[in-house]
Amino acid sequence: MNINTSNNHDNGEQDQKGVSKKRYMPLLLINYTCLFLGSVSSSLLSKYYFNHKGSNKWVSTWVQSAGFPFLLLPVFLPYYLFQCTQRKPFTRFTPRILSLSIFIGLMLGLNNLLFSWGNSYLPVSTSALLLSSQLVFNLILSAIMVKQKITFTNLNCVILLTLSSILLALGSNHDKPQDLTPTKYMIGFVATIGAGLLFALYLPIMEMIYKKVYCYAMMIEMQLVMELSATILASVGMVWDGGFTEMRKESKEVFDKGEGVYWVTMITNVVTWQLCFMGTAGTVFLTCSLTGGICMTALLGLNVLGGVLVYREDFGGVKIVSTVMCGWGFCSYVYGMYVNNHMMKLLDDHKRNINPSIEMAQPQPHSDLHLGLGV
Repeated sequence: MNINTSNNHDNGEQDQKGVSKKRYMPLLLINYTCLFLGSVSSSLLSKYYFNHKGSNKWVSTWVQSAGFPFLLLPVFLPYYLFQCTQRKPFTRFTPRILSLSIFIGLMLGLNNLLFSWGNSYLPVSTSALLLSSQLVFNLILSAIMVKQKITFTNLNCVILLTLSSILLALGSNHDKPQDLTPTKYMIGFVATIGAGLLFALYLPIMEMIYKKVYCYAMMIEMQLVMELSATILASVGMVWDGGFTEMRKESKEVFDKGEGVYWVTMITNVVTWQLCFMGTAGTVFLTCSLTGGICMTALLGLNVLGGVLVYREDFGGVKIVSTVMCGWGFCSYVYGMYVNNHMMKLLDDHKRNINPSIEMAQPQPHSDLHLGLGV
């Protein structure tokens, strides 16, 4: 009786692992796509907002997290409408996880504010230069907090992407605003450095917490709580600073494309920022914090191409070299991941050939279990 129960349990684990492996790559590709579309689109829309006389930093902060209601769809629809999962929403969502989600959400809201503050004062070149430093911080913090191994592949990628961002910044030094005072420059400088450090800290903290998370659906629920907390923080700031009133005034009297275009810009910016953050969270959950940081930094190069295609910006020699280095660094990291995964697969196959029961005897890593909707 016990043997049969044990066998059934092992078979269930094997079935779960098989389902998870089938879902892993589609989930990863979906999150990469969300990160790509969200990052590039939100960057272009934010630039569009500021190009047409938008300037409210609280509005820019609020739109970065206000799209959290969209996360209600993947949280509740699979169980209540499609009935494709047996896991009820927020199952195993303990008070500790709730507290951590709220805390990290407030940290994310502060990061959004610092980013908007720096973006409203600094030229694009200086902002890109300062934000590029987050990848170095991310590598160091990941090595300390989650024991990320520093290899030639990831170190080479970090160096190339950082140099690419520096070249990008130096090649865009003509965009300094005329009314940039020393005080505003210092405020923007400190705010942008703070945003880079907070984001570099945010990624490994999320990786540490995700190791305790039961399934992919639970990660989405945590992201919902985090985005809600960040939105509450931004909304309090909006009310305190008269932001909601300023939005109506800005749409009618300041934004030079008209009120209708203003609100379309706001709504699409809300959606794209949500895609960006959801893609980042999913990438960290399915891979690691360093991969999330590398993807975000690599997208700086694509943002440059987006600016060239959409806004007809100059694409000189420095930007070309920067973009090539960005692509080179990212491709080298992806190739390193491929080689590592291939070697691990060969090692697993070798172990199974020696001892066929070793797969069931060994505990499965977090990334191989419960990657679906918690079925």
